[in-house]
Amino acid sequence: MSYVLAHLSDIHLGPLPAVTTRQLLSKRLTGYINWHRSRAASMAGTALARITSAVAASGADHVAVTGDLTNLALEAEIRAAAIWLEELGDPHDVSVVPGNHDAYVQGALDKAFEAWSPWMAGDDGHAPKRNEAFPYVRRRGPLAIIGLSSAVATPLFVAAGRIEGEQARNLATVLAETGEQGLFRVVLIHHPPVRGATLPRKRLYGIKLFQNAVARHGAELVLHGHTHLAQRHWIGGPAGTRVPVIGVPAAGQGVGGSKPAGAYNLFEIESDGGKWRCHMREWSATTETGPLRLSDERTLWP
Repeated sequence: MSYVLAHLSDIHLGPLPAVTTRQLLSKRLTGYINWHRSRAASMAGTALARITSAVAASGADHVAVTGDLTNLALEAEIRAAAIWLEELGDPHDVSVVPGNHDAYVQGALDKAFEAWSPWMAGDDGHAPKRNEAFPYVRRRGPLAIIGLSSAVATPLFVAAGRIEGEQARNLATVLAETGEQGLFRVVLIHHPPVRGATLPRKRLYGIKLFQNAVARHGAELVLHGHTHLAQRHWIGGPAGTRVPVIGVPAAGQGVGGSKPAGAYNLFEIESDGGKWRCHMREWSATTETGPLRLSDERTLWP
């Protein structure tokens, strides 16, 4: 029997709530200007509602959301994102990791961890409260869903992420344990763990640590967001294997912008005689109305 996983990312819930002058005395000022200059027009349409409706109707057993639920990480945005997550699905059936917009200023990520903890709680019942405590692990059907946090507050005009130290060591341990258990390991991370996948100021620091863990212990699938693009990369696994690294366009992106229209990916995963099969379909909101369009289809395993 197959297990179906849906993936969406970069929600950027709008419209922006009321913002005080004091809140704008930070990096938030440039984000506020950027929202009103470009993102309000491109992300305030019907794409997100259509995609979430399609995900609900897809029959997916689980939904993965890889960050940037907010724009400026305002408290009102973080609360609104929690409400949106409640509408998306039961915490048992939805897994979330944060993105750089959710850590837009110092202290914001702590509030997101608290508000979204039901969707980041591992099988032990505990949700990480700091990056060093990630990843969390959730066993769902044949899957081990492994959630990382690359979200860190950064200076003006920088949108980089970071995986280092304790979190990198924890990842290696978790990959080894879940691999020994014979699970299909799905790693969730906001920033793409691939060199050259995005601009230097938006890159992930710690790519080598991430890839070394995968090269040594293996993984079956890595899902990310951040770039707002339908990216397909491969990184090395043990014994010459290759691990797919899949990015998805921003779920709220409307038609006609500089980035691809909003989309979500659907992965059908099953075990066949001890060997994994994984088939992917990308569904896109490439028209203003009507059903989503199948925009990509491929087999990732074997």
